[in-house]
Amino acid sequence: MPKHIRKILALMFALMMVAAACSSDAEEATDTGGDTDTTEADGADEEPATTEGDTMEEEAPAMADMVAEFDANGDGSITIGVAAAGPANDGAYYQAVVDAATQVSVDNGFNDVIVVDEIEAADAATALGDLAAQVDIVIVGASEIAEPLGDLTEQYADVFWYCNCGAGFPETPGLAQSLDDGSEVAYTTGVATALLMEGGDSTEVAFLGCCELGFENEFLLAFTLGLTNTNPDLTVTYVPTGDFPFDFDNVANATEALNNAIDGGAGAVVPYLGGAHRPVVEAASAAGLITTSAGDSSVCDADEELDYSIAARFDGGDYVSAIFPQILSGEVKEGEIKVFRVGIDPEPGALICNATDEQTAAMDAVYASIANGDFAGDFGAIKGEAYAGG
Repeated sequence: MPKHIRKILALMFALMMVAAACSSDAEEATDTGGDTDTTEADGADEEPATTEGDTMEEEAPAMADMVAEFDANGDGSITIGVAAAGPANDGAYYQAVVDAATQVSVDNGFNDVIVVDEIEAADAATALGDLAAQVDIVIVGASEIAEPLGDLTEQYADVFWYCNCGAGFPETPGLAQSLDDGSEVAYTTGVATALLMEGGDSTEVAFLGCCELGFENEFLLAFTLGLTNTNPDLTVTYVPTGDFPFDFDNVANATEALNNAIDGGAGAVVPYLGGAHRPVVEAASAAGLITTSAGDSSVCDADEELDYSIAARFDGGDYVSAIFPQILSGEVKEGEIKVFRVGIDPEPGALICNATDEQTAAMDAVYASIANGDFAGDFGAIKGEAYAGG
Protein backbone atom coordinates (compact mmCIF):
# COMPACT_ATOMS: atom_id res chain seq x y z
CA MET A 1 0.00 0.00 0.00
CA PRO A 2 1.50 3.43 -0.91
CA LYS A 3 2.77 5.35 2.10
CA HIS A 4 0.63 8.42 1.43
CA ILE A 5 -2.53 6.26 1.53
CA ARG A 6 -1.40 4.66 4.80
CA LYS A 7 -0.85 8.13 6.29
CA ILE A 8 -4.38 9.20 5.34
CA LEU A 9 -5.84 6.06 6.93
CA ALA A 10 -3.75 6.59 10.05
CA LEU A 11 -4.98 10.19 10.34
CA MET A 12 -8.58 9.04 10.01
CA PHE A 13 -7.98 6.45 12.75
CA ALA A 14 -6.50 9.09 15.05
CA LEU A 15 -9.45 11.45 14.47
CA MET A 16 -11.88 8.65 15.27
CA MET A 17 -10.08 8.09 18.58
CA VAL A 18 -10.22 11.80 19.42
CA ALA A 19 -13.94 11.87 18.60
CA ALA A 20 -14.57 8.85 20.79
CA ALA A 21 -12.69 10.45 23.65
CA CYS A 22 -14.63 13.68 23.34
CA SER A 23 -17.93 11.78 23.23
CA SER A 24 -16.97 9.93 26.40
CA ASP A 25 -16.10 13.19 28.16
CA ALA A 26 -19.41 14.71 27.10
CA GLU A 27 -21.39 11.76 28.50
CA GLU A 28 -19.59 12.05 31.83
CA ALA A 29 -20.40 15.75 32.02
CA THR A 30 -24.09 15.01 31.42
CA ASP A 31 -24.17 12.34 34.12
CA THR A 32 -22.96 14.66 36.91
CA GLY A 33 -26.57 15.72 37.58
CA GLY A 34 -26.99 17.56 40.88
CA ASP A 35 -23.34 17.32 41.90
CA THR A 36 -22.74 20.86 40.69
CA ASP A 37 -22.25 22.37 44.18
CA THR A 38 -18.67 21.01 44.42
CA THR A 39 -16.38 24.01 44.81
CA GLU A 40 -13.04 24.53 43.06
CA ALA A 41 -11.28 24.20 46.43
CA ASP A 42 -12.60 20.65 46.82
CA GLY A 43 -10.41 19.45 43.94
CA ALA A 44 -7.57 21.95 44.21
CA ASP A 45 -5.10 19.45 45.59
CA GLU A 46 -6.16 16.59 43.32
CA GLU A 47 -4.54 15.74 40.01
CA PRO A 48 -7.03 15.50 37.15
CA ALA A 49 -8.18 11.96 36.49
CA THR A 50 -7.02 10.33 33.28
CA THR A 51 -9.85 8.56 31.49
CA GLU A 52 -9.38 5.68 29.07
CA GLY A 53 -10.38 8.02 26.27
CA ASP A 54 -7.72 10.55 27.28
CA THR A 55 -5.04 7.86 27.18
CA MET A 56 -6.13 6.69 23.74
CA GLU A 57 -6.15 10.28 22.52
CA GLU A 58 -2.51 10.69 23.55
CA GLU A 59 -1.16 7.29 22.48
CA ALA A 60 -3.13 6.45 19.33
CA PRO A 61 -1.72 9.21 17.11
CA ALA A 62 1.87 8.13 17.87
CA MET A 63 1.14 4.52 16.97
CA ALA A 64 -0.88 5.65 13.99
CA ASP A 65 2.04 7.73 12.77
CA MET A 66 4.40 4.75 13.05
CA VAL A 67 1.94 2.50 11.23
CA ALA A 68 1.53 5.10 8.52
CA GLU A 69 5.27 5.36 8.02
CA PHE A 70 6.41 1.75 8.46
CA ASP A 71 3.48 -0.60 7.72
CA ALA A 72 4.74 -1.97 4.41
CA ASN A 73 2.06 -4.64 3.90
CA GLY A 74 -0.95 -2.60 5.01
CA ASP A 75 -2.11 -4.91 7.80
CA GLY A 76 -2.33 -2.10 10.36
CA SER A 77 0.59 -3.34 12.48
CA ILE A 78 4.38 -3.40 12.42
CA THR A 79 6.65 -6.42 12.34
CA ILE A 80 10.45 -6.31 12.58
CA GLY A 81 12.54 -9.00 10.92
CA VAL A 82 16.13 -9.74 11.91
CA ALA A 83 18.62 -11.35 9.54
CA ALA A 84 21.72 -12.82 11.21
CA ALA A 85 24.75 -14.50 9.71
CA GLY A 86 25.32 -16.56 12.86
CA PRO A 87 23.15 -18.31 15.46
CA ALA A 88 20.55 -16.08 17.10
CA ASN A 89 21.30 -17.65 20.50
CA ASP A 90 25.10 -17.37 20.36
CA GLY A 91 25.21 -15.34 23.58
CA ALA A 92 27.36 -12.78 21.77
CA TYR A 93 27.05 -10.38 18.85
CA TYR A 94 24.20 -11.96 16.89
CA GLN A 95 21.99 -12.54 19.93
CA ALA A 96 22.52 -8.97 21.11
CA VAL A 97 20.94 -7.66 17.90
CA VAL A 98 18.01 -10.08 18.17
CA ASP A 99 17.41 -9.21 21.83
CA ALA A 100 17.49 -5.47 21.11
CA ALA A 101 15.04 -5.81 18.21
CA THR A 102 12.73 -7.83 20.45
CA GLN A 103 12.83 -5.11 23.09
CA VAL A 104 12.10 -2.40 20.52
CA SER A 105 9.04 -4.41 19.43
CA VAL A 106 7.81 -4.92 23.00
CA ASP A 107 8.32 -1.27 23.93
CA ASN A 108 6.36 -0.03 20.92
CA GLY A 109 3.57 -2.60 20.78
CA PHE A 110 4.76 -4.21 17.56
CA ASN A 111 4.24 -7.83 16.55
CA ASP A 112 6.68 -10.57 17.54
CA VAL A 113 10.04 -10.34 15.81
CA ILE A 114 10.73 -12.77 12.97
CA VAL A 115 14.32 -14.03 13.03
CA VAL A 116 16.22 -15.77 10.26
CA ASP A 117 19.67 -16.81 11.42
CA GLU A 118 22.74 -18.70 10.24
CA ILE A 119 22.43 -17.19 6.78
CA GLU A 120 25.28 -18.03 4.43
CA ALA A 121 26.62 -15.20 2.29
CA ALA A 122 25.80 -17.14 -0.88
CA ASP A 123 22.15 -17.47 0.23
CA ALA A 124 21.73 -13.93 1.56
CA ALA A 125 19.75 -12.50 -1.37
CA THR A 126 17.11 -15.23 -1.16
CA ALA A 127 16.94 -15.29 2.64
CA LEU A 128 16.68 -11.52 2.99
CA GLY A 129 14.11 -11.28 0.21
CA ASP A 130 11.95 -13.96 1.82
CA LEU A 131 12.18 -12.13 5.14
CA ALA A 132 11.34 -8.75 3.61
CA ALA A 133 8.17 -10.23 2.09
CA GLN A 134 6.89 -11.00 5.62
CA VAL A 135 7.82 -7.86 7.58
CA ASP A 136 7.76 -4.07 7.63
CA ILE A 137 11.28 -3.39 8.95
CA VAL A 138 14.39 -5.48 8.27
CA ILE A 139 17.43 -5.36 10.55
CA VAL A 140 20.58 -6.83 9.01
CA GLY A 141 23.04 -7.56 11.79
CA ALA A 142 26.36 -7.19 9.97
CA SER A 143 28.09 -6.86 6.61
CA GLU A 144 28.67 -10.60 6.09
CA ILE A 145 25.25 -10.89 4.45
CA ALA A 146 24.76 -7.30 3.30
CA GLU A 147 26.03 -7.51 -0.28
CA PRO A 148 22.56 -7.85 -1.92
CA LEU A 149 21.06 -4.89 -0.04
CA GLY A 150 21.52 -2.48 -2.95
CA ASP A 151 19.10 -4.53 -5.06
CA LEU A 152 16.80 -5.61 -2.24
CA THR A 153 16.17 -2.08 -0.96
CA GLU A 154 14.86 -1.23 -4.42
CA GLN A 155 12.87 -4.44 -4.84
CA TYR A 156 11.22 -4.02 -1.42
CA ALA A 157 11.11 -0.24 -1.33
CA ASP A 158 8.16 -0.07 1.09
CA VAL A 159 10.14 -2.00 3.71
CA PHE A 160 12.40 0.03 6.00
CA TRP A 161 15.95 -1.36 5.86
CA TYR A 162 18.60 -0.95 8.56
CA CYS A 163 22.07 -2.48 8.74
CA ASN A 164 24.93 -2.23 11.19
CA CYS A 165 27.17 -2.85 8.21
CA GLY A 166 30.35 -1.29 9.50
CA ALA A 167 33.04 0.77 7.84
CA GLY A 168 33.50 0.42 4.11
CA PHE A 169 29.92 -0.46 3.20
CA PRO A 170 28.66 1.99 0.57
CA GLU A 171 26.06 4.62 1.34
CA THR A 172 22.78 3.28 -0.03
CA PRO A 173 19.67 5.45 -0.61
CA GLY A 174 17.20 2.84 0.71
CA LEU A 175 19.27 1.76 3.71
CA ALA A 176 19.77 3.34 7.14
CA GLN A 177 23.12 2.35 8.59
CA SER A 178 25.13 2.52 11.77
CA LEU A 179 28.80 1.86 12.26
CA ASP A 180 31.60 2.37 14.70
CA ASP A 181 35.33 2.84 14.23
CA GLY A 182 36.84 -0.61 14.73
CA SER A 183 40.28 0.87 15.33
CA GLU A 184 38.99 2.94 18.23
CA VAL A 185 37.31 -0.01 19.92
CA ALA A 186 40.26 -2.33 19.30
CA TYR A 187 42.81 0.15 20.61
CA THR A 188 40.94 0.53 23.91
CA THR A 189 40.67 -3.27 24.14
CA GLY A 190 44.44 -3.56 23.71
CA VAL A 191 45.05 -0.98 26.42
CA ALA A 192 42.65 -2.74 28.80
CA THR A 193 44.34 -6.09 28.18
CA ALA A 194 47.78 -4.63 28.84
CA LEU A 195 46.61 -3.06 32.09
CA LEU A 196 45.27 -6.40 33.32
CA MET A 197 48.47 -8.21 32.33
CA GLU A 198 50.65 -5.92 34.46
CA GLY A 199 52.51 -7.94 37.07
CA GLY A 200 51.63 -11.27 35.47
CA ASP A 201 53.99 -13.98 34.29
CA SER A 202 52.84 -14.08 30.68
CA THR A 203 53.60 -11.64 27.87
CA GLU A 204 51.62 -13.53 25.21
CA VAL A 205 48.13 -12.76 23.89
CA ALA A 206 46.23 -15.10 21.55
CA PHE A 207 43.86 -13.50 19.04
CA LEU A 208 41.41 -16.06 17.61
CA GLY A 209 39.53 -15.06 14.48
CA CYS A 210 38.11 -16.44 11.29
CA CYS A 211 40.29 -16.05 8.25
CA GLU A 212 42.11 -12.71 8.09
CA LEU A 213 39.21 -10.66 6.80
CA GLY A 214 39.75 -6.92 6.48
CA PHE A 215 37.80 -5.94 9.58
CA GLU A 216 39.60 -8.66 11.56
CA ASN A 217 42.94 -7.29 10.39
CA GLU A 218 41.93 -3.78 11.45
CA PHE A 219 40.90 -4.94 14.91
CA LEU A 220 44.07 -7.00 15.31
CA LEU A 221 46.40 -4.17 14.24
CA ALA A 222 44.72 -1.54 16.42
CA PHE A 223 44.51 -3.96 19.36
CA THR A 224 48.23 -4.65 19.04
CA LEU A 225 48.98 -0.91 18.92
CA GLY A 226 47.01 -0.26 22.11
CA LEU A 227 48.60 -3.25 23.82
CA THR A 228 52.20 -2.39 22.94
CA ASN A 229 51.79 1.35 23.50
CA THR A 230 50.84 0.42 27.05
CA ASN A 231 53.48 -2.30 27.50
CA PRO A 232 56.05 -2.81 24.69
CA ASP A 233 57.02 -6.23 26.08
CA LEU A 234 53.67 -7.80 25.17
CA THR A 235 53.10 -9.72 21.91
CA VAL A 236 50.07 -10.95 19.98
CA THR A 237 49.61 -14.10 17.90
CA TYR A 238 46.72 -14.32 15.46
CA VAL A 239 45.18 -17.76 14.84
CA PRO A 240 42.53 -18.30 12.12
CA THR A 241 39.90 -20.83 13.17
CA GLY A 242 37.30 -20.77 10.39
CA ASP A 243 36.79 -21.24 6.69
CA PHE A 244 36.70 -18.25 4.35
CA PRO A 245 34.45 -16.34 4.31
CA PHE A 246 32.78 -15.45 7.61
CA ASP A 247 33.14 -18.69 9.57
CA PHE A 248 33.31 -17.44 13.15
CA ASP A 249 31.42 -20.42 14.55
CA ASN A 250 33.86 -23.35 14.35
CA VAL A 251 33.96 -24.46 17.98
CA ALA A 252 36.28 -27.41 17.39
CA ASN A 253 38.95 -25.37 15.60
CA ALA A 254 38.68 -22.49 18.06
CA THR A 255 39.00 -24.83 21.05
CA GLU A 256 42.08 -26.46 19.53
CA ALA A 257 43.61 -23.04 18.89
CA LEU A 258 42.92 -22.01 22.49
CA ASN A 259 44.50 -25.17 23.88
CA ASN A 260 47.60 -24.56 21.75
CA ALA A 261 47.75 -20.98 23.00
CA ILE A 262 47.49 -22.11 26.62
CA ASP A 263 50.26 -24.64 26.04
CA GLY A 264 52.33 -21.85 24.53
CA GLY A 265 52.01 -19.72 27.66
CA ALA A 266 49.33 -17.22 26.62
CA GLY A 267 48.01 -15.12 29.47
CA ALA A 268 45.10 -13.56 27.59
CA VAL A 269 42.82 -14.41 24.69
CA VAL A 270 40.75 -12.25 22.36
CA PRO A 271 38.05 -14.58 20.96
CA TYR A 272 36.99 -12.47 17.97
CA LEU A 273 34.33 -15.04 17.16
CA GLY A 274 30.58 -15.63 16.83
CA GLY A 275 29.09 -19.00 17.68
CA ALA A 276 32.47 -20.24 18.93
CA HIS A 277 32.97 -17.27 21.24
CA ARG A 278 31.38 -18.38 24.51
CA PRO A 279 32.80 -21.93 24.49
CA VAL A 280 36.26 -20.41 24.12
CA VAL A 281 35.66 -17.88 26.91
CA GLU A 282 34.42 -20.60 29.24
CA ALA A 283 37.51 -22.74 28.67
CA ALA A 284 39.92 -19.79 28.75
CA SER A 285 38.60 -18.33 31.99
CA ALA A 286 38.70 -21.79 33.59
CA ALA A 287 42.38 -21.90 32.66
CA GLY A 288 42.97 -18.51 34.28
CA LEU A 289 43.36 -16.45 31.11
CA ILE A 290 42.25 -12.86 30.70
CA THR A 291 39.24 -12.86 28.36
CA THR A 292 37.41 -10.25 26.30
CA SER A 293 33.97 -10.13 24.79
CA ALA A 294 33.52 -9.72 21.05
CA GLY A 295 31.06 -6.88 20.97
CA ASP A 296 28.79 -7.74 23.91
CA SER A 297 28.58 -4.81 26.32
CA SER A 298 26.87 -6.69 29.18
CA VAL A 299 29.54 -9.25 30.09
CA CYS A 300 30.64 -7.32 33.19
CA ASP A 301 27.11 -7.41 34.61
CA ALA A 302 26.44 -9.41 37.75
CA ASP A 303 24.12 -11.85 35.97
CA GLU A 304 26.74 -12.90 33.39
CA GLU A 305 27.39 -16.62 33.78
CA LEU A 306 30.91 -16.63 32.34
CA ASP A 307 33.98 -15.03 33.87
CA TYR A 308 34.91 -12.18 31.54
CA SER A 309 37.74 -9.75 32.19
CA ILE A 310 36.97 -7.09 29.57
CA ALA A 311 33.89 -5.95 27.68
CA ALA A 312 35.12 -5.08 24.18
CA ARG A 313 32.01 -3.13 23.28
CA PHE A 314 30.90 -2.89 19.67
CA ASP A 315 27.48 -4.21 20.55
CA GLY A 316 25.08 -4.30 17.61
CA GLY A 317 22.25 -4.56 20.10
CA ASP A 318 23.29 -1.32 21.79
CA TYR A 319 23.35 0.38 18.41
CA VAL A 320 19.86 -0.91 17.60
CA SER A 321 18.59 0.33 20.98
CA ALA A 322 20.16 3.74 20.45
CA ILE A 323 19.19 4.35 16.84
CA PHE A 324 15.67 2.93 16.64
CA PRO A 325 13.96 5.66 18.68
CA GLN A 326 15.49 8.07 16.17
CA ILE A 327 14.34 5.92 13.24
CA LEU A 328 10.79 5.60 14.55
CA SER A 329 10.56 9.33 15.21
CA GLY A 330 11.80 10.14 11.71
CA GLU A 331 15.05 11.70 12.91
CA VAL A 332 17.14 9.03 11.14
CA LYS A 333 16.02 8.06 7.65
CA GLU A 334 16.98 5.56 5.00
CA GLY A 335 20.13 6.65 3.23
CA GLU A 336 21.68 8.10 6.40
CA ILE A 337 24.55 6.71 8.48
CA LYS A 338 24.98 7.07 12.24
CA VAL A 339 28.59 6.72 13.44
CA PHE A 340 29.15 5.66 17.07
CA ARG A 341 32.45 7.10 18.37
CA VAL A 342 34.59 6.08 21.34
CA GLY A 343 34.80 8.87 23.88
CA ILE A 344 31.82 10.67 22.34
CA ASP A 345 28.97 8.17 22.33
CA PRO A 346 28.40 5.95 25.39
CA GLU A 347 28.08 2.67 23.48
CA PRO A 348 31.50 1.71 21.99
CA GLY A 349 34.90 1.02 23.59
CA ALA A 350 36.47 -1.39 26.06
CA LEU A 351 35.59 -1.57 29.76
CA ILE A 352 37.53 -3.51 32.39
CA CYS A 353 35.28 -5.60 34.61
CA ASN A 354 35.87 -4.79 38.29
CA ALA A 355 38.45 -2.17 37.38
CA THR A 356 40.58 -0.46 40.01
CA ASP A 357 40.51 3.32 40.30
CA GLU A 358 43.89 3.48 38.57
CA GLN A 359 42.70 1.31 35.68
CA THR A 360 39.54 3.38 35.31
CA ALA A 361 41.57 6.58 35.20
CA ALA A 362 43.90 5.11 32.58
CA MET A 363 40.98 4.04 30.39
CA ASP A 364 39.29 7.43 30.79
CA ALA A 365 42.48 9.10 29.57
CA VAL A 366 42.60 6.85 26.50
CA TYR A 367 38.95 7.56 25.70
CA ALA A 368 39.64 11.30 25.91
CA SER A 369 42.68 11.02 23.64
CA ILE A 370 40.71 9.09 21.04
CA ALA A 371 37.85 11.59 21.16
CA ASN A 372 40.41 14.36 20.71
CA GLY A 373 41.70 12.72 17.53
CA ASP A 374 45.16 12.00 18.91
CA PHE A 375 45.36 8.62 17.13
CA ALA A 376 43.60 9.60 13.91
CA GLY A 377 46.78 9.25 11.86
CA ASP A 378 47.60 5.85 13.35
CA PHE A 379 44.08 4.59 12.79
CA GLY A 380 44.09 5.80 9.21
CA ALA A 381 47.30 3.93 8.52
CA ILE A 382 45.90 0.80 10.14
CA LYS A 383 42.82 0.90 7.91
CA GLY A 384 45.00 1.33 4.84
CA GLU A 385 47.03 -1.75 5.77
CA ALA A 386 44.05 -3.85 6.91
CA TYR A 387 42.03 -3.44 3.72
CA ALA A 388 44.90 -3.25 1.25
CA GLY A 389 44.09 -6.72 -0.04
CA GLY A 390 40.59 -5.68 -1.09
